Amino acid sequence: MTTQMTLRIPDDLAEFIDQLSTAGAGSRATVVTQAVAWYRQRLQGEADARILEERGDYDDFDGLAAHSSIGD
Repeated sequence: MTTQMTLRIPDDLAEFIDQLSTAGAGSRATVVTQAVAWYRQRLQGEADARILEERGDYDDFDGLAAHSSIGD
């Protein structure tokens, strides 16, 4: 399901979105959707990091961390 939205953004960001789109990154909607999804992922990662920091060191995750990659 998708929701159509009308947004007002600064001209410089609109130009950047158009440049990305022209360079093959997809439609404006695709570029904005990916940007918001990446931002959501970043915020979730920061929240997870805070939880781990507050609860202490977890040595048993060292092996997993060595094989994981952010953003894949």
